[in-house]
Amino acid sequence: MQTVRKDIHNSDLPILCQSCEARHQGICGAMTSEQLLSISRHTRRVRREPGQEIMADAMPIASYANVLKGVVKLSKVLEDGRQQLVGLQFAPDLLGRPFATESRVTAETASDVELCLIPKPALEALMAAGGPVEHRIMMQALRELDEARDWMVTLGRKTASEKVASFLYLIATHIDPTEDDALATFDLPLSRADIADFLGLTIETVSRQMSKLKADKVIEIANYRHVTIVDLAQLRFRCG
Repeated sequence: MQTVRKDIHNSDLPILCQSCEARHQGICGAMTSEQLLSISRHTRRVRREPGQEIMADAMPIASYANVLKGVVKLSKVLEDGRQQLVGLQFAPDLLGRPFATESRVTAETASDVELCLIPKPALEALMAAGGPVEHRIMMQALRELDEARDWMVTLGRKTASEKVASFLYLIATHIDPTEDDALATFDLPLSRADIADFLGLTIETVSRQMSKLKADKVIEIANYRHVTIVDLAQLRFRCG
């Protein structure tokens, strides 16, 4: 007999889950009220300021994190200290590689971030049972694979202007999707130096291309980091 998933206002759900903006998104949206109640006994909600390390490359994995709000940047560091940003994660992404013993990337907060920490054994037990939770996590992994391939094209084939437009479009369509105006206005979660690193460009080139988008009235920029997308369709067109 199929279990009926109860509404978020149902008293059977944990209080934190009832008030969570990401409740119906990500892995939590695939859980029954019974599963949420069971796993909530082990979870912990935390906030992190920008620039804080969540996990380090090669660090043993003790827990996973459901991103509830904000942006997390993923990077790889070479032995000589050189760093390359390799991805960004947004709400409601799951941070961490299931069933891995250690992290393969360094994860650091790019903005103010809220996380729901889930112990490794608790989440992997749900996945081992199969069903919607395992399917949801697999679909996220496949989506991230598709996005990584798309980003390889961006880095390898697109012009500087197309790269900057692609970056802004990525942020505009992913940042805090629970907010009604998420597609219209946001604070850049990365510094110009990080954006340049992420795109394989110089800081000067990034600034020049943003100024061009502003002059063409595709975007507006206030206080250096606050961006408003004036014409999302035109921005998408400029992604190449």
